[in-house]
Amino acid sequence: MLKRIFIYTLISFTSSISFAQNIDSITVVKTKWERTRIAKQVKLYRHHFNQKNLFAANENISFLEIKNTGRRAIFALGAEEKELITTSNFGIRDTAIAALNGNFFDVKNGGSVDFVRVNGKVINTNRLDKNGERARHQQAAVVIDNGKIMVKKWDGSTDWETKLSEQNIMLNGPLLTYNTNDELLDTTSFTRLRHPRTCLGIKPNGKILLLTVDGRNENSAGMSLHELTKLMKWLGCTTSINFDGGGSTTLWVNGMPNGGVVNYPTDNKKWDHEGQRKVANVILVKKK
Repeated sequence: MLKRIFIYTLISFTSSISFAQNIDSITVVKTKWERTRIAKQVKLYRHHFNQKNLFAANENISFLEIKNTGRRAIFALGAEEKELITTSNFGIRDTAIAALNGNFFDVKNGGSVDFVRVNGKVINTNRLDKNGERARHQQAAVVIDNGKIMVKKWDGSTDWETKLSEQNIMLNGPLLTYNTNDELLDTTSFTRLRHPRTCLGIKPNGKILLLTVDGRNENSAGMSLHELTKLMKWLGCTTSINFDGGGSTTLWVNGMPNGGVVNYPTDNKKWDHEGQRKVANVILVKKK
């Protein structure tokens, strides 16, 4: 009898989860996004799920969709070896169309803690864990060649990134989905709990999504990495990679109101566009 009750309870619980996920996927697919043409081959999409109607929470999502052709709109990296500056200042300095915060960095001393190469010059190298192992955010790379961007997965070797042929490389992660296959995520609080998130996704047609999810506010809860993985798949991405998030999460677009800051960065703990955190590097979208 107890066994039957347990099995029935398990089936009911599993069915409830599946039903909720199905509702969430339909919600995303049917969303009427606010669309803004930013430049040739670059569009901005925004929507505030403010009825606790995505993952049973409020969520504010913004993303750019860019044609990854290497023509008209191209990708580049902006980085500093030791200095930290805001995402918007990176974008303004490098006369970009848009900028998205990049990988993990040393808050005290500046510079990335992960390998970064810009135009053939190594800006930062990996800082390994105490046991000599690389962190999850060092197990994939965003690489740019002739203005086109792609994601590569670590092959397990110690010097993998130094042998990549691309002149522009930014290690980042964790990788969420790679060529339609979901990656195994760890069980740390960073993965399980909801935080502001920054993410890059690639669609089968080659288009790139540069996405932010706001968080740490009643207006937007943020997402776990499991929720972010689902969101990117529902938006049509077959490859997606997590970037540094939290207070760093910032999407800047030249010419937009609020100094170009599209989302609601949280470093000032306010629901406004003023809470940018200084970062070590960014992904840039530029005119060719």
